[in-house]
Amino acid sequence: MPALDPVALLAIFAALALGGTVKGATGAGAPVIAVPVIAAFYDVRLGVMIMAMPNLLSNSWQLWRYRAHLIPGGFTWMLAGGAAAGCLAGTFLLAVLPDRVLLLAVAFGVAVYIGLRLARPEFRLALDTARRIVWPVSLGAGLLQGAAGISAPITLSYLNAMRLARPVFIATVSTCFIGMAVVQVPALFATGLLTLPVFGLSVAALAPILLFMPLGAWLARKMSAEGFDKLVLGLLSALAARLFYVALTGG
Repeated sequence: MPALDPVALLAIFAALALGGTVKGATGAGAPVIAVPVIAAFYDVRLGVMIMAMPNLLSNSWQLWRYRAHLIPGGFTWMLAGGAAAGCLAGTFLLAVLPDRVLLLAVAFGVAVYIGLRLARPEFRLALDTARRIVWPVSLGAGLLQGAAGISAPITLSYLNAMRLARPVFIATVSTCFIGMAVVQVPALFATGLLTLPVFGLSVAALAPILLFMPLGAWLARKMSAEGFDKLVLGLLSALAARLFYVALTGG
């Protein structure tokens, strides 16, 4: 259980609040904000552990709310199953990989996510094509989630390319994240990474996310999507630069 100084607590609370805002606006994105901030103050492992319960519970709430919009034909469950298998393997990598490798993985994941958001490719991924590649995509997303706490570079780019309506997107991505979370939490306990005190922090971290999700939903209706993207991507760029610096220089 690491010592939590006031400055770090304030920064982590702000990151969780912003993550909740982004999640409320888009249906995803809380870990890609919160994990790099926590890693910048402590390490990647703590970031992954703190986000474990918020990932499970906030996505369970979203899935219940948007359950009527699941894609028929079993596609969503294949996505979740593959992501769960990948996340299980990734969690054991989290336990054995050096801190520097984990920092670089998070920094690289954030950088790829930023690049994908800026590029905004216009191609459309048809559902039949998406079904054919669902297993390798979901396994890769789960592996990245388990090892680095961030699956957004794979998950969000894949689902965005399908051009799903917002309710369908939220239902689909929530199911995928739940699939990863239900194996990640027990695996973290099994590896000895997740202790009861840190589990308590993880449950507490849900509060600012849920508190600020309605703000994100409101901003999605009121604020320019381009302006909101620029604000979030600017913050993520600074975080990625900081993580690369720490990983490559050791300070």
